[in-house]
This record gives sequence, C-alpha cells and structure tokens, in this order.
Amino acid sequence: MLQNSFIKVWNGLESFREEAGLYTWLYRIATNESITFLNKKRTKFFLPWVDVEKELSKNLESDIWFNGDELQLKLQKALLKLPEKQRIVFNLRYFEEMPYEEMSKVLNTSEGALKASYHHAVKKIEDYVKDD
Repeated sequence: MLQNSFIKVWNGLESFREEAGLYTWLYRIATNESITFLNKKRTKFFLPWVDVEKELSKNLESDIWFNGDELQLKLQKALLKLPEKQRIVFNLRYFEEMPYEEMSKVLNTSEGALKASYHHAVKKIEDYVKDD
C-alpha cells in the first residue's frame, strides 16, 4: 500500500494543485489506497466484514508485538466493530489528532458529518467497553 501510494504521488506531482496542503494530499492518497486494498481483499475472498473483524480480533490477541493492556485490547476490538467511515474518522481524530477541517479535506466530506461520525463512534466504543 505504501509503495502504491508513493507511485501515485510521483505520477500525480504535475497535477498537484496547491489548494490543499501537501500533507493533506499525501494523506488522502494513502487513505484511499488503504481502503481500496482492504476492499479488494474482502471482495477477493468473499468475506463479510463480520468474518474479517473476527479474524483481525483473533490476530490482535495472539500478536506477540501487541503490548497493550486489557483496556487497549478492548479499544482495538471495539474499533473493529465500527463501520468503516466511523473507524477512519475516529482513528484520524483520536490517534492522529487531526483537526476536523483537515479531515474534511482528506475525506472530502463536511466537518459536521465528521463530528457526527466521531460522536457516534465514541458512543459505540464506550458501550462496547462497558458491556464487554
């Protein structure tokens, strides 16, 4: 995905308009490449998202490199249960600390829609962590 992103950046340098910042442009390309990759994998193997979520959750638990505590594991599992858009918005806002204005450029949607998605994601994560 990273290699494909850089190839797209290289091929698109001439068409880069400086309306958006370079960071935003790069981030948008990388985000779109990641989403495309995941959708191709899911389609290729005809897996419903629920099965992918379960597999990723199992992999997370057995991953020797995951050194988080129990709450971090619950957070990661809760993220896997979110719809794709909410997961992306939550990750950008919570982990990347990206401002809504910047996110709206990367994801090509309104700030209001992003705030609503983030709010719903937080609520679902809270509910999952409390119930689990």
